[in-house]
Amino acid sequence: MHDPDRALIGAAMTRFFRAVSFKAGEQPAYDELATLFVPGAKLIRAGGDAPEISSLDGFARARRRAINGGELTSFEETELAHTTELFGNIAHRFSSYAKRGTTKQGSIDVRGAISTQFIRSEAGSWRITSMAWDDERRD
Repeated sequence: MHDPDRALIGAAMTRFFRAVSFKAGEQPAYDELATLFVPGAKLIRAGGDAPEISSLDGFARARRRAINGGELTSFEETELAHTTELFGNIAHRFSSYAKRGTTKQGSIDVRGAISTQFIRSEAGSWRITSMAWDDERRD
């Protein structure tokens, strides 16, 4: 039972990373994110002095503003490794990731970790309830 669930969770993560990634001159597929998240899901950037907590709409809106304003011109995020734990209708995936991109200030090239919580929906698919991530510090 767990192997098909792990595959479905892995596919959801792959879809997430594809949806937020885009090449110069393109737009990310943020509209697809609604199929991956439950209503009311939270996205939490834990780096910095205080966490930035967003709804899915707030997350997409802020990033679209940066893209449309020319502040972010390309972005790619990929999962490097992961551990997935399941119990009944809940799951947790802890992933390491790499992200690269181009901004007005220069290039992005960092790694980090992301903690993603899932629930099994009534339809049997796995949906994201929250994501929290932080980038590695480079001192």
